[in-house]
Amino acid sequence: MTDRVIIVGAGIGGLTAALLLADKGLSVTVVEKAAEPGGKMRAVPVGDRVIDAGPTVFTMRHVFREIFASIGEDLDDHIGLTKADILARHAWQGGERLDLFADQARSRDAVGKFAGAKEAQGFDTFSAEARRIYEALDAPFIRASKTSPLGLVWRMAPNGLAALSGIKPYEPMWRALGRHFSDGRLRQLFGRYATYAGSSPFHAPATLMLIAHAEAQGVWLIDGGMHRLASVMANLAIVRGAQFRFNTSCTEIAKGSIRLDSGERLSADCIIANCDPAALASGLFGRAVSQAAPVQRPDRRALSAMVTLLLAEAEGEPLSHHNVFFSDDYADEFAQIEAGRLPANPTVYLCAQDRDARDGTPPSRPERFQIIVNAPPNGDGKSFTAAEVATCERATLDRLQACNLKLKIMDHHLTTPQDFNTLFPATGGALYGQATHGALAAFQRPGSRTRIPGLYLAGGATHPGAGVPMAALSGMQAASALLADRASIRRSYPAATHGGISMRSATTGAMD
Repeated sequence: MTDRVIIVGAGIGGLTAALLLADKGLSVTVVEKAAEPGGKMRAVPVGDRVIDAGPTVFTMRHVFREIFASIGEDLDDHIGLTKADILARHAWQGGERLDLFADQARSRDAVGKFAGAKEAQGFDTFSAEARRIYEALDAPFIRASKTSPLGLVWRMAPNGLAALSGIKPYEPMWRALGRHFSDGRLRQLFGRYATYAGSSPFHAPATLMLIAHAEAQGVWLIDGGMHRLASVMANLAIVRGAQFRFNTSCTEIAKGSIRLDSGERLSADCIIANCDPAALASGLFGRAVSQAAPVQRPDRRALSAMVTLLLAEAEGEPLSHHNVFFSDDYADEFAQIEAGRLPANPTVYLCAQDRDARDGTPPSRPERFQIIVNAPPNGDGKSFTAAEVATCERATLDRLQACNLKLKIMDHHLTTPQDFNTLFPATGGALYGQATHGALAAFQRPGSRTRIPGLYLAGGATHPGAGVPMAALSGMQAASALLADRASIRRSYPAATHGGISMRSATTGAMD
């Protein structure tokens, strides 16, 4: 075997796989249509500045510590990380504000002062349940390969059925939150964690409460911005021999090769597709691999977004690095999105990218802001009119102003669901793959192996799910599966010199 691996896409899943496989001595080539690595973890110039335009919340630092340690590196030697004192600042109309802290006791005290002693007790029970769910699923599901509900029961043995029931897969998140909080504002706050997976708190299972525990373990700010992580990982892979071809699109994936937009064909023993599986299923990479992933129904897509990058001056509400300004009617907001409309009264997330992680001190010059409003994933079927977009932008600023924040805008850049669908075709602009709605949704994401021998998947739309650390874990799982199958082939065909993608081992064609 010549151990040639091609990775299509330099998102965080592809970068993780490239780094791990190159470190093992495999010949790795990464093909990326953008000019830089990162995928959705991208940065966009606005005026004379560069603003993070993708994920802004960095959690589960231990995942990246493990990745770097596995190749003999220390994460802290390459990336400056500052732990945020305030996890996020939450505001409602009328000047109501609640901060959650890295210190759990401070968060409990803040909840009590905000909503009373009973709600502080509810915060305790919620936090305990979120932690229990996280710990129950971490090893057998999040870090393990894709499995079925029965497979998860087996992995959670000896008390598998009871353990599965305990993670609340059949209870809607919104209803579960009602067992902990009677204050509707707190249900809004903790229900918002479902949107981290592109899902509605009204349809997502209570299992997603685990995201709150992951965040409570720490939120870090990366010196130089989130896209710095992608650059560092790409450079480390290059040092280990990986090659990157940027500004290069893959137009076809076939048996043992890919074709580039230039017409050039690159041969490979194994291929990792770091893209939304919908792109494969829709035939964008050719008929030969269209059966590699299940077809995704548009009504099961995760949320899209209206993402606005701003250079602006802020007045009024004191800001932290991460801020959320809640709408007056959460249920109506999600109902409008489900109906395919931009919300008339949106909840607004605002990342003040120049604010210090500890005290939120404002800079002396115009600030860089990223503003996110949830939107329907219909960018491949609907183009919002200029009037609809303007109305949403106005509603966004109105929400901020109702919460006592005014922005004096100097420059801006807007990305709509249609724009996201252009960037990530066949998704409709969905940013997280399939929504985690219902008890079985988490099991329906594709795993790292596909039905096609030698073709693997990685990315936030595959198992274990959306988010920067989850996408990294998907890359780890893809690399692990590839190496395991490679070893199996060598045991079965010791005289083979080529054919990693053409030989079906005992495991290659199986589902994870």
